[in-house]
Amino acid sequence: MDRDEIRRAWDAIAETYARRRDPTGSDAALLDDLLDTLPSEPTVLDAGCGDGARTLANLPAGSIGLDVSRRGLELARETVPDACLVHGEMSALPFADGVVDAVTAYHAVFHVPRGTQPEVYREFARVLRPGGRLLMTLPGGRFETVREGWMGGRMFFSAPGRERTLAQLREAGFTDLRTETATDPLGSSTEFVFAAVER
Repeated sequence: MDRDEIRRAWDAIAETYARRRDPTGSDAALLDDLLDTLPSEPTVLDAGCGDGARTLANLPAGSIGLDVSRRGLELARETVPDACLVHGEMSALPFADGVVDAVTAYHAVFHVPRGTQPEVYREFARVLRPGGRLLMTLPGGRFETVREGWMGGRMFFSAPGRERTLAQLREAGFTDLRTETATDPLGSSTEFVFAAVER
C-alpha cells in the first residue's frame, strides 16, 4: 500500500478502531514514567494519535496530536478538545527543529513502510529539544504485509525487526535506550522503548 492507500485505509477504519480499543492499560501508564523525566508544562507530540483516547488524552493539556487520517483527527477533536491537532506524516513532520520536549508514537511507526522508518526516527530527533525524550512501540518481528479484514477493513504493517529498529534509533541520534513490556490497546503484550536525544 502506498501512503495515500494507507491514509484512506485509516479513514475507513478509524471509528471501528476507536470503538474496539480499550482506553486504559499498562501502556498508558508508561506515559507517567515519561512525564517524570520532562520539565514542568512540557510540549509533547503524539505521532499517530488516531482518536486520541489511548495516548493523547493522557498527555498534558495542549499536547500536539499528529495523524495521517483526517477522520482520526475528527474523533480526537471530540476526545481531546484542548489538544492541538495536525494533519501530516511522521516522515515529514510539519514542525520546526527543536520545538518539543517529548515524542510519543504508540502503535504507529509500523504502519509506515520499513524503508521509510529511518526517516521517521530522524524526524523525531529533529523536532526534539536537546535532551528530549521518545516513547514508542518497539515491534518484535520482521514483516511487511497487508492484513485483510483488520478492523473490518485492510491495513498495512511493516517492521525490520527489533534489533534493526533499535539500531535505527541509535543511528538517528537517540541514546539511553530502555525497553519495557506493557499491555496494548487490543489486549496483547507489547514492548516499548524509551530513548533520549542529545545534540
